[in-house]
Amino acid sequence: MTNKYAQFIKNLRVERGLSQEQVSTAIGVSRSTYTAIEAGKQPLDVEEAKKLASFFSIGVDALLSGAIPNIGKYKHMILSFLRMSLTQKDDGKVTKTKLAKLLYLADFAWFYENLESMSGMQYRKIAYGPVPDTFFRALDELEESGKIVIERKNADGKDMLLVSESDSNKNEKIQTLSVEERALMKKIATKWKDKNTNDIVNFTHNQLPYFLCRDNELIPYELITQEDPEVVY
Repeated sequence: MTNKYAQFIKNLRVERGLSQEQVSTAIGVSRSTYTAIEAGKQPLDVEEAKKLASFFSIGVDALLSGAIPNIGKYKHMILSFLRMSLTQKDDGKVTKTKLAKLLYLADFAWFYENLESMSGMQYRKIAYGPVPDTFFRALDELEESGKIVIERKNADGKDMLLVSESDSNKNEKIQTLSVEERALMKKIATKWKDKNTNDIVNFTHNQLPYFLCRDNELIPYELITQEDPEVVY
């Protein structure tokens, strides 16, 4: 267990005004055992991790990663990318898969530079990943609230989903992203504007974070730090 993981558990406890004894009782371990866990001297076993995650009302993946996903900020990242020039057509529409890849590159490139994720999302290795499980939920909620439009069309016998921001939402202010975060996202959008979906899929699949993980496994952000700077995004 890393110090970051231990500190995260301590922060959760302190933020809720709980004592170590209260938490240790809740997960069924002695206070000395819990103290060692919080100090990073003893790892959690599977059952302890599940109980602790349940006690703090977060997912096990979020607890073990040491970061709570910020879905509100993640949605703003989606909207911010949609306001940028993402394709040669420059019509405001981008394929769902390419959008997912741009978000991944932004999160992992930000980690490369700052040792923390932009959104806190946990990305999973799937066929068209890396992508967080929350990506699909975020798109559904943005569409249902009228903030984005998802156009479903068939191209060469293949179903394609094109995502764009709705005209009625373009005046919404996005305040969760810093100037530096927006600047990095703009660099990524500019680099990939003239590339198609397959190009960016192949690029991300050949990066170490995706390449080294097993199918359906959560991808550790730390793997991106082993990449050469020119292939981070």
